[in-house]
Amino acid sequence: MQIRKLHSWHVDPAEARDIQRRLATQVSRQPAPGAVDLIAGVDVSTNDRLGIARAAVVVLRYPDLAVQENSTVEEDLTFLYIPGLLSFREAPAVFRAFERISSAPDLVMIDGQGIAHPRRLGIASHVGLILDIPTIGVAKSILVGRHRELPDEPGAWVQMFDRDEVVGAAVRTKRGVKPVYVSIGHKVDLPVAISWTLNCCRSYRLPEPTRLAHLAAASRLPIIGRY
Repeated sequence: MQIRKLHSWHVDPAEARDIQRRLATQVSRQPAPGAVDLIAGVDVSTNDRLGIARAAVVVLRYPDLAVQENSTVEEDLTFLYIPGLLSFREAPAVFRAFERISSAPDLVMIDGQGIAHPRRLGIASHVGLILDIPTIGVAKSILVGRHRELPDEPGAWVQMFDRDEVVGAAVRTKRGVKPVYVSIGHKVDLPVAISWTLNCCRSYRLPEPTRLAHLAAASRLPIIGRY
């Protein structure tokens, strides 16, 4: 996959925030045309004691969501944990994992925020810009935003607002469990992002792409290589 070099990763927090503000203006909030045959899920686990990030990219065929390919890499952590700057800590390992796959996905779901971010550039948007492909942020928790009460019916969703701007949606994927928080990454709009999230759910809270990436990043998914 082509990984564009838009900036250096060796920056301090102030420079990182400036980069986010600049790149946020380049995020497309409109859907890119084209069929979706392959969907990648991305997640990263970190071990601060060892100073290591383990990134996983799992590519699934759509609509059966069978695994096509899986790549995991471990990288040394070189950026401190600072809320809002997650991509500078984790994205370098994500791109190393993408370098090892041969199946270019048409859509990427990332365990993290897209524009539901203080500077409107979470890791899903950041990765989408660098890969120049559609991405969706599917987070387990809220970084910024608020929403009204969400019905317990699977498929229900409500908008999330930050400073009177719609930044994402709380989406009920399974009855009786917490929602996921979906936001635009790049080259999608919010209805498209919600639709793909729900289309990829199979009886779990998380959609299959990020669920399997989470297992791989946590070393609990023994499917390394092409299938």
